Amino acid sequence: MGEIVGAGLLAHVPTIVLPEGDRLELNQGKEITLVTGLRQLREDVFDSDDYDTVVVLDSHWATTVEFVVTAQQRRAGLFTSEELPRGMCRMPYDFPGDPELAHNIARFADKHGTWVTAIDDEYLPIYYATINLWKFLGEGLPDKRWVTIGVCQTGDMEDHLRLGRALADGIAATPGRRVLLIASGALSHTFWPLRELRDHESSDPGHIFTSEARDADYERIAWFKEGRHGKVLDTMDEFWKYKPEARFYHYLMMAGALGEQACVAEARQYGEYENSIGTGQVHLWFDRPAEGWTGPPASASPRTPHSRS
Repeated sequence: MGEIVGAGLLAHVPTIVLPEGDRLELNQGKEITLVTGLRQLREDVFDSDDYDTVVVLDSHWATTVEFVVTAQQRRAGLFTSEELPRGMCRMPYDFPGDPELAHNIARFADKHGTWVTAIDDEYLPIYYATINLWKFLGEGLPDKRWVTIGVCQTGDMEDHLRLGRALADGIAATPGRRVLLIASGALSHTFWPLRELRDHESSDPGHIFTSEARDADYERIAWFKEGRHGKVLDTMDEFWKYKPEARFYHYLMMAGALGEQACVAEARQYGEYENSIGTGQVHLWFDRPAEGWTGPPASASPRTPHSRS
């Protein structure tokens, strides 16, 4: 029987893969903590032998008539972003997939009243919401499998929760799998207009598009740290006012896999909450509580967070 052994809501902003000199120039000579946070997360979690497969819930990959899960034996090539080819150009990637897991996830679609197809086409596009995080968390670990699932642009909150339920069942049905989930995407997500955005490239949260969006992000970060996933889910109507990336579907898929309102996993924050040309970005990691994702919070003392917040 497979199991989910960790999960994260992680930022994938293009800035993290720019050369260090470019990052410092954009950020008043300081390193962005989204970079240092990922480096620490790699050391704490991804360099371990406690997992074998990573499933990325990719907010940049939008399907239309079904959910799609990648099922290739291996994905390799060069990635250039159609959105930002100057900063993300010919980036090499090479990692094994997990066809068995992908097909098991698809097998549970009917049970949960949704549509999931496993696709093994070697020409299937890949997106930087997956690639950028693999560069930090997977490159150099050749035995770790990576699988991606896209959001569905015709789906709603319930559809994405259903995908998460199928994902959890598919993992459980795959013998021996120890899986990390990554919800790859932002919190509030409104960009500054083109003629203004170069005045707002600093990571300082003062550059978030509105103070109300910033406050909504901080509120949800606090709830995540308290393990109050139910509160986040119950207030999605309020959060949608601030246009979370992909309507927060990347997180909703993860929540569906972790038990939804019953999930009590408390977040550890890596780095600070930061701006990216108006959008709210953060790295939050959820260790599985000792008594399970939906059991009472673990009584053990929490690990020291890598953040001043």
